[in-house]
Amino acid sequence: MASGLQLSRDELVNAYRRMRTIREFEDAVHAEFAAGSIPGFVHLYAGEEASGVGVCMHLDQRDTIASTHRGHGHCIAKGVEVGPMMHEVFGRKEGLCGGKGGSMHIADLSKGMLGANGIVGAGAPLVCGAALTAKTLKTGGVAVCFYGDGASNQGAVLESYNLAKIWNLPVVFVAEDNGYAETTASSWSVGGSQVGRGEGFGIPSREVDGSDFFDVYEAAGEAIERARSGGGPSLLHVRLNRFYGHFEGDAGTYRLPEELEAARSRDPIMLFRQRVVEASLIPADELDAADREIVADIRRYLEAAKSAPMPTEADLMTDVYVAY
Repeated sequence: MASGLQLSRDELVNAYRRMRTIREFEDAVHAEFAAGSIPGFVHLYAGEEASGVGVCMHLDQRDTIASTHRGHGHCIAKGVEVGPMMHEVFGRKEGLCGGKGGSMHIADLSKGMLGANGIVGAGAPLVCGAALTAKTLKTGGVAVCFYGDGASNQGAVLESYNLAKIWNLPVVFVAEDNGYAETTASSWSVGGSQVGRGEGFGIPSREVDGSDFFDVYEAAGEAIERARSGGGPSLLHVRLNRFYGHFEGDAGTYRLPEELEAARSRDPIMLFRQRVVEASLIPADELDAADREIVADIRRYLEAAKSAPMPTEADLMTDVYVAY
């Protein structure tokens, strides 16, 4: 597998822009939720950008992903349009799901994004179904399940490991371990190791540094290529950090200040930027220009969503049943 630093200049810029878009989106939502502008619950992906982007850089329109309640980053990494996403977070009629899904249930099937999901661990059986479809129809598609360390203890996830293995499905399980299942430390609540669990089902498994885009990119590329070529499922245990609480409004008293400082010092976007600039792959001023453009875009999407119309009473019973 080629080194991540052998990505083309355009691919490196694309990776940076995706990660920066996720961060600006999440920071904007963080501020707006604190101001009382956003309904419902919100869980932010800031600090975890290298995982979603490092994986999804290998995917295309044939491929599908299933996300978690912390799904904004996965959406953007998979190419979902950011403007309609912002409308959905604000519960607006023009949102991706007509304002009915909100933050925890954003979906865009046209992009292969099967949805964020408020049910912990629910994405694993969904991707097995998507992968079975891809295998049966011989589309060459791969299905990726993102889930957290808490979800890794759910029976449906372990059953999905078994199903994916015995049916030799083109699935990649991505366990994003940010150290806490809500407020419970994974070091206390997860028996054994994530890699060991995957290997117990005969699934090739690997631990990855989620603060290092290039480590994620290389590991994901190997796993996705294995799935595409008929080699069956893989598991990536991605260790990373979330910069905000489990949910917006979480006091975070279970984390020491020095732990948060250490997490911020391993900011995946800053580490990526430092590496490509020092290697003379992208000049700093080009990245600065991308930052300004992304900030302006997010501000524009935010203002548009805040002033957009809400769903009407007539919208209440739409999109409830599938029509065949």
